[in-house]
Amino acid sequence: MDIATTPTPDIGLPPWTPAEFEAQLHEKGGAHAIRHPFSLRMNAGRCTPDELRCWVANRFYYQVCIPRKDAAILANMPDREHRRLWVERILGHDGYGDAPGSIEAWTRMGEAVGLEREDLWSLRRVAPAVRFACDSYVHFAARAPWQEAVCSSLIEMLAPPIHPGWSAHYPWIDAEGLAYFRSRMPPAGRDTEHGMLVTLAHFTTRPAQQRALDILQFKLNILWSVLDAIERACA
Repeated sequence: MDIATTPTPDIGLPPWTPAEFEAQLHEKGGAHAIRHPFSLRMNAGRCTPDELRCWVANRFYYQVCIPRKDAAILANMPDREHRRLWVERILGHDGYGDAPGSIEAWTRMGEAVGLEREDLWSLRRVAPAVRFACDSYVHFAARAPWQEAVCSSLIEMLAPPIHPGWSAHYPWIDAEGLAYFRSRMPPAGRDTEHGMLVTLAHFTTRPAQQRALDILQFKLNILWSVLDAIERACA
């Protein structure tokens, strides 16, 4: 079933209020990939160096897909003010001027865990299922109405701050290599605020609100599938 084209049936119920709808969106956090068994083991300090390298190398493909996804959304945005906000996401990941961007920060994390830059950027370590899941998300963003694609980005609000204990659990990793996790926090908050404003303004009927929940579940499934594939690749 294609989430980009499958309509949500009218279930004849009144819409949730904005506060109720936002609460429904937040409830989706219970299925976030941060609760995947591999994530729990990794964040508890129980992964081997090889497993961390496997995770970093495979999640790198998701990182490089993010600006492609955001560019697809930008191409479908007719409103200049939304584009002015959204383009910051692409610049934040790819970098601009003297700002290296979060993809470069992820590359430095790869180096800190023992991966060569060329090895990481070659993508040769990326599992086929990880490629498929990430490419599916880019494809969705290009085909769906831009408001629906924006809604899918709300996934960042559902997770707690990621990997706060890596320095303690994995002291062999150079702390400078973990700068990605620190640098993403302010942009993630800004991006979530914009995405929530778009979502609350666009999804105003109960079927539309249920559609938004389905879209978030689709994105959650993407990230969970990525971790399933990484877990198998590490084994």
